[in-house]
Amino acid sequence: QVQLVESGGGLVQAGGSLTLSCAASGRTFRSYAMGWFRQAPGKDREFVASISGSGGITDYADSVKERFTISRDNAKNTVALQMNSLKPEDTAVYYCGYTGRWRPTRASDYSYWGQGTQVTVSS
Repeated sequence: QVQLVESGGGLVQAGGSLTLSCAASGRTFRSYAMGWFRQAPGKDREFVASISGSGGITDYADSVKERFTISRDNAKNTVALQMNSLKPEDTAVYYCGYTGRWRPTRASDYSYWGQGTQVTVSS
């Protein structure tokens, strides 16, 4: 069993920045990929970014490239999402996920999810 707890969400003005964090417990963290997804009201959960167990491979959705950065600290069992130049369309609940899959970009690739953290970007 894996427990994931996200934090760091909030309200920010367009152009601002936020850093989300996800703390994991329950299994060998460094062996598994982690990812961030988001879900806006009435929409499907969509891929934002993922990172391999070692941290050496990252993938991003086109909509967040050059603005968001995913990173992980295997000593602390945490993964972070640094979000810069935020836009109103980034408003959503952000979820972190945990998976044994290689370069996981689909929600169905993930075995465990956190409870989510709300990010609201005002115009």
